[in-house]
Amino acid sequence: MFLIDQIILLAAVLILLGIVSSKLSARLGLPVLVMFLMVGMLAGEDGPGGIFFDNAAAAHSLGTLALAMILFDGGLQTPLKAIKKVWKPASVLATLGVLITSAVTGVAAAYMLDIPLLQGLLFGAIVGSTDAAAVFALLRNAGIHLNTKLKATLEIESASNDPMAIFLTVGLLEVLVNDMKLGTGLLLMFVSQMGLGALVGLAVGWSSVKLINKIQLVATGLYPVLVAACGLLSFGITANIGGSGFLAVFITGVVIGNSRFVFQRSTFLFHDGLAWLGQITMFVVLGLLINPTSLLDVWFEGLIIALVLIFIARPLAVIPVLALFGFKAREITLVSWVGLRGSVPIILAIFPLMFGLPGAELIFNVVFFVVLISATLQGSTLALMARKLKLTLPPPVTPAATLEITALGDVDADIVEYTIGKMSRAVGRRLSQLALPDSTVMAMISRNNNIIAPRGSTLLQADDQLFMVLKPHTREFVDCVFSSTIDQDITELSAKELRVKGNTSVASIAYSYDIHIAAEPNDTLEQVLKTSLNSLPKVDDFIELDDVKLTICEMVGDRIITVGIIITLDESLEE
Repeated sequence: MFLIDQIILLAAVLILLGIVSSKLSARLGLPVLVMFLMVGMLAGEDGPGGIFFDNAAAAHSLGTLALAMILFDGGLQTPLKAIKKVWKPASVLATLGVLITSAVTGVAAAYMLDIPLLQGLLFGAIVGSTDAAAVFALLRNAGIHLNTKLKATLEIESASNDPMAIFLTVGLLEVLVNDMKLGTGLLLMFVSQMGLGALVGLAVGWSSVKLINKIQLVATGLYPVLVAACGLLSFGITANIGGSGFLAVFITGVVIGNSRFVFQRSTFLFHDGLAWLGQITMFVVLGLLINPTSLLDVWFEGLIIALVLIFIARPLAVIPVLALFGFKAREITLVSWVGLRGSVPIILAIFPLMFGLPGAELIFNVVFFVVLISATLQGSTLALMARKLKLTLPPPVTPAATLEITALGDVDADIVEYTIGKMSRAVGRRLSQLALPDSTVMAMISRNNNIIAPRGSTLLQADDQLFMVLKPHTREFVDCVFSSTIDQDITELSAKELRVKGNTSVASIAYSYDIHIAAEPNDTLEQVLKTSLNSLPKVDDFIELDDVKLTICEMVGDRIITVGIIITLDESLEE
């Protein structure tokens, strides 16, 4: 038997154990990272597994690769709309917030561990970033839903604060080990790290989208691999020219994820699985690296530092920032509590070992303990905290999943599946009454394992599965048709034109979109336009009825085939 045969078997067993342990996460109320770490610790030399592993360099290499893929997947899944909505508070938290958290925690660490202040600040930098992936895994498992602004702030902050923590850690190590100047040296390093990371990330992301859509590969399975290679290319280029590879790979992911490219859905699924594999591998390896008995020697110091981090440093960083941007007290409290530490601190704790810093092993052990306390305490109480603060919302009525379109090239359409919820407004309505956008085509209805051919007279029922072909820009309108309410989306829809058939009734528009036109409910849009216009209708003619503008978009003879609808809202309503 070759050594590689044993390694493959061992890796498969550990990954399987990690996946199985994730099932226990929801029941025990613990983040999956804690379960993965425990699998590694149990498999280590002090556990039943008895595996001896102390190769910090190998752990660092695996951790870096895994973290790059995790951040890339995070970028792919981050909608640009969410970034635009909360980029100001999230970016301040991801930079200044990390700095404040690191400084306060660092002073406490220097005192508790009896180490020099610079080493204490290094410790603070290592534990400075949060891990919202674990947070929202817990929220999803517990059925907790937050408002869009709060959820986006937490996600964008967590996804973008890792580069700042990495910069502070590497910078302080350069000061401690290589005598770099603390002031100007760190400033120049910050500018080069963040500047190069942003520039390369944007450039590689834009170029990647062009390449993916232009190239014709022989196998569809190569497209997700091509996207992964583009992400790694962004990281590699940036890291080799002195920039932040982690910032670059995240930005590249955001650019690619918010662009249209072929086989998009299957690419997202591939990278989601790749990110999970990276998390499992990384945490299990890090669990193998730690000696559990060594944690007993630092439990008291680690506990005090963890409490300072959770109850003092994180709130001091969050409260003034979010208060400045108009967040409510309850929202600020939850964000302060969502300071869950995860993968990045443990990986960064390996850096002092790699640099040969005196006392590096002590820092690694205490960081590991602090992460365990943070993940366990905050992770197990997060859902309870959200409920107590009354920040939870009912789940969305009709979650929609985009399916992969089989055509390639310039096809500007998606195949989308909707499952109608019991509270959906579409229940009990006929297809002809849905007022779907003009370019939308109902392809198939599945009900109780039976296929129903869609007709205007077809009556929709709860749990029906609808398969539709639609243009990407109409997706939000179609979502509204099958939801229970559109109150939260009305300001976004007001800036867009909805195009529907001219024979659509005023009542159907009101029922489907909450757009109320000052006309008889049974009148069609064609009748409303012809009645209101003082001359024979022609394309581009329009009328305005209260807050609704109706425009003739398409005609055949004297018939109005397509009508554009734009709603305008008062500023007070938009706020």
